[in-house]
Amino acid sequence: MAEPYLVIDNIKKEFPRRTEAPLRVIDGLDVGVEKGALLSILGPSGCGKSTLLNIINGLDDVTSGRIVINGHEVSVKSRSKLKIGVVFQDSRLLPWRTVKDNVRLPLDELGIDRAEADRRVTYYLNLVGLGDFGDYFPLRLSGGMQQRVSLARGLAIEPDLLLADEPFSALDEITARKLRQEFISIWRATGRTVIFVTHNIREAVFLSTRMLVITPRPARTHLDLDIDVPYPRTPEDDRLFEIEKRVTRDFIAMEEASV
Repeated sequence: MAEPYLVIDNIKKEFPRRTEAPLRVIDGLDVGVEKGALLSILGPSGCGKSTLLNIINGLDDVTSGRIVINGHEVSVKSRSKLKIGVVFQDSRLLPWRTVKDNVRLPLDELGIDRAEADRRVTYYLNLVGLGDFGDYFPLRLSGGMQQRVSLARGLAIEPDLLLADEPFSALDEITARKLRQEFISIWRATGRTVIFVTHNIREAVFLSTRMLVITPRPARTHLDLDIDVPYPRTPEDDRLFEIEKRVTRDFIAMEEASV
């Protein structure tokens, strides 16, 4: 069997404390993710999801274990060898730069030549449906449109991995529902491997090829579930609803057992 595209190999993460034993935040996570998958990660607040994303993004190192993306082991020192796109909960756009210039910003930082950068900016803004808004400034756009600019920016570097950190949680449900549909279309069009962090079980079930539910701190794998409902999906699909109910019951039982 081929090596998974993303390998999270028995990682542990501890933070030192001056007068107490180290705080263990992650305790032996093991995951292998195939290329082109959309893996959602769920867990209670404070369980270590943000720490895990920082490690995958090369912003922090593991205490033990390893993370490998497309054959490259991830660390703070090796981070420059990988391209990790990130879409945050808020769009984090620079209000004094146009939409086009916001998308171009990471390309300039990577030293992409101007002609190629222009091509990518045009392509990815069109892909997210904002090709006519390149000369707008972010504050003229709705929250949903700003998130689509953020997605275009994350994709424009043509990343080895795209991390989506609760990108729709600040939006109203109608807007979020529309963007979930669009996100699936864009993910399938690009073929990128995506790690999607969310607190929303319905969102995770609807979007994902696979769900990883992790325990309260220290984070361990509680549930690793393939979502085998074919795309395109509709929110009203009874198969998705049955999976959502099952995961919700299991998640509540996990939280109650940890109290």
